[in-house]
This record gives sequence, structure tokens and C-alpha cells, in this order.
Amino acid sequence: MSQPLPPASPLSPPASVAPALKGMALLRLGFRPFYLLSALLACVSVPLWIGVFIGHVPWDLELPALYWHAHEMLFGFAAGVIAGFLLTAVRAWTGRDTARGPLLGTLALLWLAARVAFFVAPYPVFAALDVVLLPAVAVILLRVLIQAGNKRNLPLIGILLLMSAANLVFHLSAMGAITVPVMASLYAELALILMVISVMTGRVVPMFTKNVTPGLVITIPRKFDLTLLAVTAVALALWVVSAPAMLTLVACLLAAALHAVRLYQWHPQVTLTRPILWVLHLSYLWMPLGFVLLAMAQLGWVSDSIAVHAFAVGVIGGLIIGMITRTARGHTGRPLKASKGEAIAYALVLIAAVLRTIVPAIEPQYYLRCLEVAAALWAVGFAIYLVIYTPWLTRTRLDGKDG
Repeated sequence: MSQPLPPASPLSPPASVAPALKGMALLRLGFRPFYLLSALLACVSVPLWIGVFIGHVPWDLELPALYWHAHEMLFGFAAGVIAGFLLTAVRAWTGRDTARGPLLGTLALLWLAARVAFFVAPYPVFAALDVVLLPAVAVILLRVLIQAGNKRNLPLIGILLLMSAANLVFHLSAMGAITVPVMASLYAELALILMVISVMTGRVVPMFTKNVTPGLVITIPRKFDLTLLAVTAVALALWVVSAPAMLTLVACLLAAALHAVRLYQWHPQVTLTRPILWVLHLSYLWMPLGFVLLAMAQLGWVSDSIAVHAFAVGVIGGLIIGMITRTARGHTGRPLKASKGEAIAYALVLIAAVLRTIVPAIEPQYYLRCLEVAAALWAVGFAIYLVIYTPWLTRTRLDGKDG
């Protein structure tokens, strides 16, 4: 007769039962609070800015509304998403926790406090709160990468620190402490974000595309990618420092050509039936378009603003709405397949990019109306994200795992 099994130890659950998860679901991984807060800012701040711009909303704050709008889109919205993405990605790359629980909550509250402080506190208080987040995230990620021996991703820390420096320059310029033009720091931040995007899309977009397309082979020579990154950096640097127009024009056209070739190598035609993929490919299409528009701006054919918004709305906005859906689905244990609501959100953001850039460039008389409609579409697109994802990001993963 077989011997009875010994009773299970009261100190540990059976092996088949996952250990109880600790803490609020919202604070278990970086993408959760930062994606929600950034999407909320996208919904609220753009309509507010348009209301101020067309004269419907009064503005008597110390910082001009244009600078606030540009700063919040770059250092609030985009930087918030980047922080959430990297806090999540570095954990996946290294298998080590980055920030969670009280530490993650502190980072999220710091981001939120800066957004609120602009309206209710003296400007130096806003500036002080605002400049702390990115260096703090950089230090946290640097520590994890060093502990894990992950040297490949250390350049991303350098970019985060450069973004922090651009933010500091912005605030010092706005307060009159230095004579650097305020817009130069904003252009520098836009350029750094585009560099982060150039690096990360080169890693994830072809991988995502191959994973769901049987038999598809995508091979991008490392030399090509390094050349693309170098030319992109040079073109953006020349633009930021206001180099001679013809030099910037040539560099921008070369960058546009390289990004177009890269997109072609990703086989975008295979994504047409998969919204969660085509949003990434269509958004990346704005990268070569943006550089072409930036080249045209050197000749005075279009305004710098048109090119800037091709990057800001088309590239950054489109890729963000695509990535914060895909990564949130994956990290909450859901299928990597966009719903009809998400596909509509993708379309709204990308149509907003067309209305903000291409239509005014061709038909300038419709500029104000295009701005109004583009702002509305943008806000609705990110509102759809909030409606769908707020319940998911504030609850435990479907599979019960941590994260």
C-alpha cells in the first residue's frame, strides 16, 4: 500500500498555485500609470491649446501658450510614454525589476505634480518638479542595466540624460537665466525623441511584422541601420543649430531616402489586414515625409511648423497610440489583436496628422479649420484609448501573472 502524502507546508502554497500578487495593479509595472496619464494629457492639453490659439480661452500665465503647448507635448506626453515604455522594456530585457509600488507611484506623482504646478504654482516650482523625472528614470534604468550586464542599451540612458539637459535649458531660457532661444531646446527635444524612435522601431517593428507573417524574411544589414541612425542624427542636429539651409536640405533628403528604404524593407503591404501592425507602418511613413517637409522648409516652400507637426503628430503621435495599445495588450495578458475601437483610434490620430500638415500646406486658407478638426480627432483618439484601457491597466493581468 502506498504511503499517504505529507501535508503541504503552511508556509508556502502548492507549486501549482501562483503566489499572491502584492500592491495595486496600477503600480506593478511602469507602462500602467504612465500610459494612462500621458493619454489623459493628450486628450486635455491639445483642445485647450487650440482654444487659446483661436482666442476662445484666455491665457494670462507667465509662459506663452505656444511654449507651454510644445513643452507639454514633448516633455509631458511623449517623455511620459517613453518613461513608461523603458521602465517596462528594461525589466523584460534584464529580468530585473525597475520601478514598482511606492517608487513607481512616486515617479508618476512627480510627473502629475509638474503638469498641475504649471497652473497653480510659481514658475520655478513647476520647473523644479519638471526637470527631476527624466534623470530619476535614467538613474533607475542605469542601475538595472549595469547590474544585468546589459551594455547594448546603455546609449538609451545617454539619450534620456540629453533629454533632461534639453528640458533644463528650456526652463532656464523661459526664465531668462540664459540667452539660448526657447525653441532651440524644444527642437532639440523633438530631435532626441525621433532618435529614440529610430532606434526602437528598428528593433520592434520588423520583429512584430515577422512574428505574425509565416514565411516572411526581413533582414536589415546592421551597417545600413547604423548609417541611417548617423545620417538622421546629423540631419536633425543641423536643423536644431540652424546650419546653412542647403547643407540641412541635403542631409534631410538623405535621411528621408534612408527611412523610406527601411520602411520598404519591412514589407508594409503584409500588414493591411492587421490594424495593430499597420498603425506602426503608416506612422513610420511620416518619418521620411517629415524629413522631406523639413527639406522643403529650408527653401521656404513650407513652414517649419508643418514639418515639426509631421514628426510630432504623424511619427510620435501615431507610433505612441500604436505602441501603447500593443505593449499594454501584451503586458496585461491579452491577445495582440486590435479591436474596432482601437483601429478607429489609430485612424483618427493619423487623419489628424494629415489635417495638421498636408492639407494646410496645400490649402492654407483652411489652416484654422484644419487645426480645430485635427485637435478634435486627436483628442477623441486618445479618449478611446482611455475608455478601453483604463479598466485593463488598473486591474491584474488576465493570466494572473505579475506585471
